[in-house]
Amino acid sequence: MAIVKLEIGVIFLIQMGVGVLGNISLLCLYNFTLLTGHNVKPTDMVLHQLVLANSMVLFSRGIPQTVAAFGLNYFLDEAGCKLLFYFHRVARGVSLSTTCFLSGFRAIKLYPNFSKWLELRMKSPKCIAFSCFLFWILQLLINIFVPIKVIGPMNSKNLSVKINHGYCSSLNPDSFKKFLVAFLFFTVDFVCLVLMAWASGFMVLFLHRHRQRVPHIYIHGRIFRHSPEGQATCTILILVSSFCIFYSFSSVLHVWMTLAVIPGQWLVNTSMILSSCFPAFSPLVLIHSDTRFCGFMDC
Repeated sequence: MAIVKLEIGVIFLIQMGVGVLGNISLLCLYNFTLLTGHNVKPTDMVLHQLVLANSMVLFSRGIPQTVAAFGLNYFLDEAGCKLLFYFHRVARGVSLSTTCFLSGFRAIKLYPNFSKWLELRMKSPKCIAFSCFLFWILQLLINIFVPIKVIGPMNSKNLSVKINHGYCSSLNPDSFKKFLVAFLFFTVDFVCLVLMAWASGFMVLFLHRHRQRVPHIYIHGRIFRHSPEGQATCTILILVSSFCIFYSFSSVLHVWMTLAVIPGQWLVNTSMILSSCFPAFSPLVLIHSDTRFCGFMDC
């Protein structure tokens, strides 16, 4: 058992090390470009919010989970547990919303016959800022009930405890609340994942048809891929694909934990590892695809 906890702790530690370093580096880049106005891209504000949300996911749940995996369990009180779980759910929801927004933004930009008014609105900094602000407000309201079921680790032996996270515990709600929570989480996640899948499928289909119509502009299929538009589209597709994979499994496990009478500890750990994969490794995709990052770091 001690070996298993150590292995889980090492996995969490690797995720936190990669994720925190990558997200902080990107936050510095986006803060610099947005404040100075130098070489700003239309999606920078959305990516800034995505990186900020991913950082909050790692700090609110990843770091405490890593500390608990190495044996230090009682470092938070009940208020601290409630705040951490609440901000984790809010940040996770904002990450979901902004990734969905990015996929829609790229799909609209690729389609030339789309409404010019909507395209101009999507490119407007005020519209993008308002959308990001709306994402945070909606998630703050949707997840307002999350702190109610969270208690401190000192009560982990209570019979009403359903899930023991090591550093915090969750109460076991009644059947109606249990299914209501599961339905709410699943519906919101499912709608966003379907929209992202639709936008990604549209982008792939559009690029495939475009390549068939104008094959003469491609040299072994490399011109578009190395153009700014091609790189941005490929980056969004990679982000959305990885997001859908990790968060689909994470959402299924979360619903499973909600509906289960007493979920096993392996289920709790697996859900946490999957939910931290995208926030931890998505910065690597953004850093690799953004040519400004190398100049920002003077490499």
